[in-house]
Amino acid sequence: MAVQNPFQSYQQNSVTTASPGELTLMLYNGCIKFIRFAKKAMAENQIEEKNTNLIKAQKIIQELMVTLNMEIPVSKNMMSLYDYLHRRLIEANTKNDPTILDEVEGFVTEFRDTWKEVIQLNRQKQFSQGGQV
Repeated sequence: MAVQNPFQSYQQNSVTTASPGELTLMLYNGCIKFIRFAKKAMAENQIEEKNTNLIKAQKIIQELMVTLNMEIPVSKNMMSLYDYLHRRLIEANTKNDPTILDEVEGFVTEFRDTWKEVIQLNRQKQFSQGGQV
């Protein structure tokens, strides 16, 4: 029987028990983390590390794109924004340009903060209705 790292167990459990809204928040946080890792690697001229982290950030943006419900009107706008961010991440990687990463990080941080607020408002609404979902 293999002994699992408690942190890995916690991480896996937090993902498997998270609501769709919380999963989206995790994706935004992960994207920000990988962009920051890539910026650090870029500054230290660690090309492989930069590339690895930017690919991870791109995959998160792609995941956000495929999970959009295109029947909701705002999703079309979000799809365009995600597509733009994805292209900018590729451009930052090929041009080795940290200013592009600053731009993308700003957008993703704004999306994350807005999403966090929506989750909090929904929780408040649920609790004010006596915990009914």
